[in-house]
Amino acid sequence: MEVKYSVCPHDCPDTCALKVEVENGMIVKVGGDSSHPVTRGIICEKVRAYPERICENRILYPMRRTGKKGSGKFERISWDGAIDEIAGRWRELISKYGSESIMPYSYGGTEGIINKSSMDRRLFNKIGATALDRTICSAAGSLGYQLAYGASKGVNPLDTANSKLIIFWGINALETNMHHAVLADAARKNGAKIIAIDVHRNKTAKWADDFYMILPGSDGALALGIAYIISRDHLADKAFLEKYSYGFDEFRKKAMEYPPERVAGLTGLSKERIEGMAKLYAETKPSFLRIGNGLQHHKNGGVNTWLISLLPALTGAWLDKGGGALKSNSGYFPLNEDALKRPDLIKNPVRTVNMVQLGKALCELEPPLRSLYVYNSNPAVVAPNQNLVIKGLAREDLFTVVHEQAMTDTAKWADIILPATVSFEHADLYVSYWHTSLQWADPVIPRAGEAKPNIDVFKLIARSLGYADECFLDTEEDIARQALDIPYWKEKGITLDRLKKERFIMINTGDCPFEWRKLSTPSGQIEFKSEKAALCGLLNIPDYKPIKERILSHGNVNGGSRPETDFPLILVTPPNHYFLNSSFAGVSSLKVKAHEPFLEINPKDAEDREISDGDSVKIENERGCVSIKAKVLDSILPGVVVSAGLWWKDDYINGSGVNALTPDDLSDIGGGATFFSTSVEVKKI
Repeated sequence: MEVKYSVCPHDCPDTCALKVEVENGMIVKVGGDSSHPVTRGIICEKVRAYPERICENRILYPMRRTGKKGSGKFERISWDGAIDEIAGRWRELISKYGSESIMPYSYGGTEGIINKSSMDRRLFNKIGATALDRTICSAAGSLGYQLAYGASKGVNPLDTANSKLIIFWGINALETNMHHAVLADAARKNGAKIIAIDVHRNKTAKWADDFYMILPGSDGALALGIAYIISRDHLADKAFLEKYSYGFDEFRKKAMEYPPERVAGLTGLSKERIEGMAKLYAETKPSFLRIGNGLQHHKNGGVNTWLISLLPALTGAWLDKGGGALKSNSGYFPLNEDALKRPDLIKNPVRTVNMVQLGKALCELEPPLRSLYVYNSNPAVVAPNQNLVIKGLAREDLFTVVHEQAMTDTAKWADIILPATVSFEHADLYVSYWHTSLQWADPVIPRAGEAKPNIDVFKLIARSLGYADECFLDTEEDIARQALDIPYWKEKGITLDRLKKERFIMINTGDCPFEWRKLSTPSGQIEFKSEKAALCGLLNIPDYKPIKERILSHGNVNGGSRPETDFPLILVTPPNHYFLNSSFAGVSSLKVKAHEPFLEINPKDAEDREISDGDSVKIENERGCVSIKAKVLDSILPGVVVSAGLWWKDDYINGSGVNALTPDDLSDIGGGATFFSTSVEVKKI
């Protein structure tokens, strides 16, 4: 038995340091590294199941499709044969249709910097392929926060031990940011109060001291209502605002349009609850806001995030240790992006496709895409407007390559499947978008079968295409050194050699994330008014805009159109406790614990539709239909239904996942996905 150390590669803010027990080259146990100041030996149930995930349903060899697309019938081929076929088909497509006929599709299947965004970007830049705008998760909220502060920096989560009021807004921390829940619980033992604001009574809502259940997409209205009360009652920190803010007087006028009576109607809260929370927030110091990803997945998610992020500036909460807000801390990890991705390899301008609209790109783009290379993602499950995505993947004239660890729903549509390593089988560099630890992980077990990491495959394809640029010879360590080759890391004395020796290095963020007179906003101050927002097509003062589904026949595989009133319910699809997007949805033990997909529906809505607990129901809209079991609960407000988790398609009664219903419309800013602004109807089967 050997004990080795690694890092969790998944798209989760906690980026846990892992302790791995290995016997005869096999992982027998995965736990948390107790020496890491954030992980502290604690990891989630998902990652503890990794010994099973590594082996189950694993792709071990390159394969070529032999049956009809989507049939899942493949034959084993050699790596040389696979690479030759990919390079040969691409040369043919480039000659006949141009380089933009090829497009990559990837996201956060691994958060390791090397295998997420380095050699892949170099190869597709060199080819001149259609570029992918990777916006599906955090683009809207990140831009909304940056409109206020200019950078993705917030409170160091370890400092929240000093907080006296902790608000988890739009984040189910117990299931998606568990180590912040641990930190908050420690603060509670020292007298802090924990509040949850969400559209669903989830585990965090039940665990919190108080829960505010609001209507989907009404977060911005609530933020404006809080600002109204703080301004009306003279609870704002005028000295802080005068020194460090821009446009507050104009913002205040907008906020005064949102008295508690109006906000109550918009959010579903009582005006007394709104009054009480606003005063508690303004009068408690230090106060801390943890802004989640959930609320940004609405059509108004970017501006709503901007509005919420302004609240700690309104009260001067940033001046207190443990006070302020945190949306993302990725700004603490600047990397040499040019060295990583080599944009200089692009010889001519290329078109860009937003990954949210993959279905439209595959079915409607002109000139058409002729080849898709999928890695670090499972778009047949995770992309919105699922039926249109599947229609595109089913095209016989689309040459699809999938580099994957397991036989996912997307892999079944491939022409060529390539076996991918898991993170325990390759080296990588890791940053967090929540805590402030830079980490390195070496492989801890041999590669399974003939699996290869992303960078090795892209190097093989580059060589087969005849590309002789030296960057296509770089090793993992070469790429890591290039990523850290900027003054920021040199000034901190952080090198790859030091990192490999220490495994992780905590970055000192100081007592406050910002030098208040040097913000990277256009005004150099906290912006309650933003000319940059105006350039994004918004008003320069943030305002609340309710979500409203646009029912269009364009891009609808079912054809036709129906009135919006046919779909009166809003469907929200938050994460499942046992899955992370679709990454763990194929692990048998976790599926057993998760039981089956189900829909939560309010008793009033259930009664109106003669639905009883346990009934099979169909959720439908213009884009598709999903058959699922119903649970009648008061965990949501009337007019809202919830189905947690992205199960693989075969786990649903009719083989259609919830993303068959979600729109591929884009968020108000950032081009993000609008998964949670889905209008549906529910009927008993």
